[in-house]
Amino acid sequence: MRKTIGRAVVAGGAAAVFTGVAAVPAGAAEGGVAFSRVTMNGGKPIVVGVKEEVKVYGTLRMTTKLKYDYGPTAFPYRGKPGYGDELWNAIESSDCKVVNKAKGICDFEQWLYIDPRHLDFGNEDAGAWKTAARIHLAGDAWDIDDENLPLWVQRATRVTVNASPEPVAKGGTITVTGRITRANWDTHTYQGYAGRSVSLQFKAAGSSSYKTVKKATSGKSGALKTTVKATVPGTWRWTYHGNTTSGAKSSSGDHVAVR
Repeated sequence: MRKTIGRAVVAGGAAAVFTGVAAVPAGAAEGGVAFSRVTMNGGKPIVVGVKEEVKVYGTLRMTTKLKYDYGPTAFPYRGKPGYGDELWNAIESSDCKVVNKAKGICDFEQWLYIDPRHLDFGNEDAGAWKTAARIHLAGDAWDIDDENLPLWVQRATRVTVNASPEPVAKGGTITVTGRITRANWDTHTYQGYAGRSVSLQFKAAGSSSYKTVKKATSGKSGALKTTVKATVPGTWRWTYHGNTTSGAKSSSGDHVAVR
């Protein structure tokens, strides 16, 4: 059974009218349209939490002399283009920015929305997707193509940190704790993420960057804990580097004075 999270385009770019264009008969086969320069989320994974709708920016170029109803769209899909799963709730497309009128070339911007609260959206949607581009032509025809652009859709993670005691004597022991949780799209809650390798990172006072000091593995409830020796004052944080189904995330920093 096909599952389509998206149902309709909320707003489409106005169709450009080029000299000599022709309508396509209803039900006509694909052809006469080429897509290129497709981008989605700047090439970064699409990370989705449990409540907030995610807005994904994209661009594409379309070349056609055929009439169409509204602007083209690009979107994540699985299965066969046009017949498999599609991952979007709504897509807004800009008007045509004419690149070459004689050849019928237009550039478009678009904004794709994914709502984790949608009934069809769940944990099984995390992972690898492909990208398709589609245009609805005049006369109830359409053209859709795979764009050979892989996409990763990931469950958001959260990481907390606490370093103590504050302050600490030089050479003393600092205990750094925290917790990593991951979005559960089935229950719309964040739950402990066990068995994850998480980096403990330190930024010395006056420095602009963090460096990894050691790694720890999260416990059953996602708990993190380790100890380090105090040498200089600075800020501690945990960083999870992500995987194919879960987004990367760093905690906020916790500053510890050394006296």
